Amino acid sequence: MNLTDIEQIRALLGRHGFRFSKSMGQNFLTAAWVPEDIAESALLDENTGVLEVGPGIGCLTRELSLRAGKVLSVELDKALKPILAETLADCENVELLFGDVLKQDLSALAEEHFPGMRKVVCANLPYNVTSPLLTAFIEADCFDTITVMIQREVARRICAAPGTGDYGAFGIFVQWHMEPELLFDVPPSCFIPQPKVTSSVIRLRRRAEHPAAVQDETLMFRIIRAAFNQRRKTLVNAIGSQLGNVTREQAAQAIANCGFDTRIRGEVLDIGGFAKISDEIAGLIQSDL
Repeated sequence: MNLTDIEQIRALLGRHGFRFSKSMGQNFLTAAWVPEDIAESALLDENTGVLEVGPGIGCLTRELSLRAGKVLSVELDKALKPILAETLADCENVELLFGDVLKQDLSALAEEHFPGMRKVVCANLPYNVTSPLLTAFIEADCFDTITVMIQREVARRICAAPGTGDYGAFGIFVQWHMEPELLFDVPPSCFIPQPKVTSSVIRLRRRAEHPAAVQDETLMFRIIRAAFNQRRKTLVNAIGSQLGNVTREQAAQAIANCGFDTRIRGEVLDIGGFAKISDEIAGLIQSDL
């Protein structure tokens, strides 16, 4: 069965009485090159265990099974259970788990299913839970790479550089842990039903070390969130109004001590700049105790 042929998809779904769920962000691929290219981009081999989330009817799952040692595919919609049982019947290295992946201990799950294997994520993610899923994958701290198809707008934010309109707190969080690479776009015409936006495939590689040294990672990300919660304010005002234990004067002194103009906005700082300011503020707070 060709799982990207639109007529065969409709026949398959019709046999099982399946209806698309908007709340689950279900869009199935109708272009064979897309799952093939995504699977190739994941850089798999027989010693790789792949966590896939949201397999749909299994077109990407099948491509992953051809390239990886094992695939664990987690699906929220139990209505897809009989469909996947049919489409993946001959994929002996694929295991299905029905439930909410965000309620799983991902590190324990990966170790249980992929012991001794290199662990990666490869998936076509639902748009409505992209950020929580990526956060969970990164914080699990066990996946070498994360290769996913997501909304193009989100992909641009993840890969954005300082001083651009797409640059923000979530992108910095991802870049702190991973090296992002924008691979290719997928137009709406490649799906059924067609989404209203273009998708992009990105690959995130776990960094051997963070891009900068910092004394207090939690404080640094509090400063970053403050900067982008009020991105049109100067960093001094953003910190002074959102970090209760840091005064505007301390923020100004720390920024000046790092050699930055006190009128600077956070949106132009790279990760190293935020780390320097964070360390300076940490020192000032300690000296005032």
